Amino acid sequence: MGDKVKVGKFGSKGGSVMSPERILVVDDDKEIVRLVRAYLEQAGYQVLTAYDGRDAWRILQVERPDLLVLDLMMPEIDGWELTQRIRREPALAAMPIIMLTARVDDTDKVLGLELGADDYVTKPFNPREVVARVRAQLRRMRLLNNSGGRYDILTVGPLRLDVARHEATLDGQPLDLTPTEFKILQTMMMQPGYAFTRAELIEQALGYSYEGLDRTLDSHIKNLRRKIEPDPKNPTFIQTVYGVGYRLNDEIDAPRSESLP
Repeated sequence: MGDKVKVGKFGSKGGSVMSPERILVVDDDKEIVRLVRAYLEQAGYQVLTAYDGRDAWRILQVERPDLLVLDLMMPEIDGWELTQRIRREPALAAMPIIMLTARVDDTDKVLGLELGADDYVTKPFNPREVVARVRAQLRRMRLLNNSGGRYDILTVGPLRLDVARHEATLDGQPLDLTPTEFKILQTMMMQPGYAFTRAELIEQALGYSYEGLDRTLDSHIKNLRRKIEPDPKNPTFIQTVYGVGYRLNDEIDAPRSESLP
């Protein structure tokens, strides 16, 4: 059986009853939906399904699942538009999204990540891989929601992360970060000035490796820069260390740790 947790942030009404995490699987190919559903249920998850974007949007607003597995090419509302809607909806914005794409063009994958997806799987795929990606994303969300790490609150210059509340601000203004972007920024703020290799940042921030990790990480970094940098083309906060990876500028200010009340 899969991991069981308290009814979660995205699909709960509160309370302490233990319940399976809920996954919404959306694809206009009913055989794919049937196959992914069977493997996820075997892993212990509760699975909701939809076959087009419009029905998926309705289910998302009513059911608030813990994670979305989403096909890109769908009738009514496609995966790109649905992802944009989700990231604009405060009650859904932090929900992890894994995109399914039949296209091999990296441009489509990068675009999906730039719009706010956390991961992608290319068709045809092994359903066990989808289960592994789902498990990794949900594990990461549990760590974010139940952080007991070194810092409850991180600050580096005007950047501030409240890990326990999963809130990020820049100069006091809220940042609209995806779960993956939040975790990458948190990892870098824990060690400002340290030059992370791409492999280190993937492992520490995302918790696992997958194909195309360089392009995937670069897309998330590009998104972060767009959201936090005064000039994303000449970044002040997240610096590229050529031949190595990325680091958070430690000359902006020293990090501070705080305790939540």
